[in-house]
Amino acid sequence: MDHTETAADPLETLYRRWLLDLWHGDFAVAEDILAPDFVGHWPTFDVHGRDETAEQIRRSYTYFDDIEVTLDAGPVVGDGMVAARWTFHGAYRGGIPGTTAPPGTRISFAGQDLFRAADGRFTEYWVVSDGLGMMTALGAVGA
Repeated sequence: MDHTETAADPLETLYRRWLLDLWHGDFAVAEDILAPDFVGHWPTFDVHGRDETAEQIRRSYTYFDDIEVTLDAGPVVGDGMVAARWTFHGAYRGGIPGTTAPPGTRISFAGQDLFRAADGRFTEYWVVSDGLGMMTALGAVGA
């Protein structure tokens, strides 16, 4: 699904393609929206380049079916930066160490993205998400 028609600001369009296309399984979008030297900062590790970034997102699909990521607020665009809040929804397939939730368990958790952009592509990314909430929903930690 191409979201280039839904936003007036080019950086807003980039963000919508990140969230609503790439995160919904159109991994080829990474070539269009990420700079070759893109760096993504997840809470416990970094990824480098388009391929590593697409692979990191693809890994979500090994643990969850029926993934939908919704845009809750934003994107807010200014000075070459983009920020937004989202919610991840999916059905657990199993396989995350330490979890007790059975396959098919539906979960949701929220997060925020912050991007730096240059020359019409994203160059750097930081994400903050409710990993504790996700792991609680999957039975890995007490509620």
